[in-house]
Amino acid sequence: MADSQLILKRGSFRSTWLRARKTRTQLVLSRRPRRRLGTLRWCGRRRLRRRLLQAQAAGADWRESGCLVSSAATRRPKSAAPSRAPAAVPAPSGPASLPIPPVRPAGPGRALLLLPLEQGFTFSGICRVTCLYGQVQVFGFTISQGQPAQEVFSAYTHSRLTINAVHYSMPEKSKKEMKREARALLRSHLNRDDRCWLMKNFSPLCSIVMLEQLKTSTVNFLVSHPGLSYVFVQESPTFQINSEHLALRSVGIRREKKKNGLRLTESALSAMEELVTVSCEVDGCPVILVCGSQDVGKSTFNRYLINQLLNSISCVDYLECDLGQTEFTPPGCISLLNITEPVLGPPFTHQRTPQKMVYYGKPSCKNNYENYIEIIKYVFSSYKRESPLIVNTMGWVSDKGLLLLIDLIRLLSPSHVVQFSSGRSKYMPNLTPDYVDDMDGLYTKSKSRVRNRGFQLAEFTESLEFADEEKESPVVFTGHKLMCVQSDFAFRKTPRNRESHNKVLRDLAVLGYLGQLQPPVPKPLCPLHGLTPYQVPFNAVALRIIHADVAPTHILYAVNASWVGLCKILDDVRGYAHGPILLAQTPICDCLGFGICRGIDMEKRLYHILTPVPPEELRNVNCLLVGAISIPQCVFKSQRGLEGTIPYVTTDYNCKLPGASEKIGARETEETREEKVHPKPKLYRKIN
Repeated sequence: MADSQLILKRGSFRSTWLRARKTRTQLVLSRRPRRRLGTLRWCGRRRLRRRLLQAQAAGADWRESGCLVSSAATRRPKSAAPSRAPAAVPAPSGPASLPIPPVRPAGPGRALLLLPLEQGFTFSGICRVTCLYGQVQVFGFTISQGQPAQEVFSAYTHSRLTINAVHYSMPEKSKKEMKREARALLRSHLNRDDRCWLMKNFSPLCSIVMLEQLKTSTVNFLVSHPGLSYVFVQESPTFQINSEHLALRSVGIRREKKKNGLRLTESALSAMEELVTVSCEVDGCPVILVCGSQDVGKSTFNRYLINQLLNSISCVDYLECDLGQTEFTPPGCISLLNITEPVLGPPFTHQRTPQKMVYYGKPSCKNNYENYIEIIKYVFSSYKRESPLIVNTMGWVSDKGLLLLIDLIRLLSPSHVVQFSSGRSKYMPNLTPDYVDDMDGLYTKSKSRVRNRGFQLAEFTESLEFADEEKESPVVFTGHKLMCVQSDFAFRKTPRNRESHNKVLRDLAVLGYLGQLQPPVPKPLCPLHGLTPYQVPFNAVALRIIHADVAPTHILYAVNASWVGLCKILDDVRGYAHGPILLAQTPICDCLGFGICRGIDMEKRLYHILTPVPPEELRNVNCLLVGAISIPQCVFKSQRGLEGTIPYVTTDYNCKLPGASEKIGARETEETREEKVHPKPKLYRKIN
């Protein structure tokens, strides 16, 4: 027993340190190279114990490797006399048992990941994931061998993603037969050395994943702006530069701690399992409404649920009712989408074309609730009830926001209501069917005020333009099943910085949409001022400013250098000889896409529109809507190739002019008129 203990001599001679280091194996090497085993503190002993347990879990028998460190070695009594330098410990007779390295380089921009059953790999960055053998799950979506590669985006703006090895069914086979099958599958993907390494470390029910470098024009456009390069990968000094670190760096990702990954509570997983089961039934087309206050994980739950459903069914419908934090479109929209591909990243990485979309024009529906309800009813009318529908709602669930949510429940008649709550969020009553029955909404009345079981929305139908056949038959609310989810979603947003954080996410969504203008990889990026815009005559489209009242003489100033919705109205505007054509009211119409009005030619009476919408769709556009959603300032200030004075940017700006308030889109009140705004650099719009 005394021979197995390693007690190092306290001495200042380098030869003593070298002799002691030779007796230590690689399992207990520390970041601090000159630390002695005999002087380890409690944190060092805890780190040493964790490494030894990891080595044991990986298959290394450290008890037989001649590196037994007892408590007497790590914590020596003060009265103990210093001993001499120990003799060399004899090496074990068999090969050294070391932890299996989980990552191996497989060529430029490629890395192999070997995951034992129920093990995970948390990372940040972007990559292309291919499952060569076994089965893994990313953000709820299952990737099996033989399936096409998936593009995965793990950003610092959201929880980091994890590649988890999951259990998969295998016929009764021996380990030798499994190895032979895996070797045959890997022959077309890997060279001989990589296959030999995998077969050497092969274990039953493990999963083999190929990580490849991914470059997309949208991501390249995002990270080209100053201050946004950190979104996917943050460079920081590391004390451990090895083959794994270099392999992951060549792919473009970085290993992260497990605690930074996505974690769902038991109640969320239980609710998700029940919803997937209901959706996979023969007539399973549930309407799932997800609600709760801000920053409790509603959007994360929706993405995970979509991926879980796509494991079993071919498509999922998604109704977006959150104006500020949209999932698949730029902000300020209410849209209906048919999702057929997994959602493996934050919103700004998967901007998609909706089945139906209306541009509301503001990140909040305050002060215009009626128009908000009308637009939702217009978009919801396109739902065909052929697949499950997920409804995302706003995080405003107090005061009028709660009453508006009750109206939505009565209007959409969901079969399931998933209500999120958290200890750090505001109190919200449980939206049980009885509670919804007994509460008055903003436009609807409670059950006690109607004569029959159905909700006869008398006052609601007067304010909203329902179809004639809908007025004859009452809107019947049959009740729903409430599923309460307790969230411990970790977030760093506070009421003080929440608005600025949400503004960054909205800017990223706009940039993600504009990234569709870039040529495909490997062509270089082209600055927006270098792209050729479309020329639109004044008399071909109508104009409307949504969020503010603008004098007709200043309409073109408001349109120039603005984010515009490209819409289609039923009215014919081709009969006007001159322009611009101004609309007196904001229409509820289809929005086909978005663009930037990058200039106005007054001589030729043309708008110059920059948009990724294809030309065949642009032929149907006859209306331009301008709202409170602005172009990110980095588009104006940080484009490459600009020389001299930057257009549309000035420091000489009068903030006292009507409409020049910092709160873009907010209606002026007596309080805001009295506020003193300090002058600072602003964006202005100039007509050519």
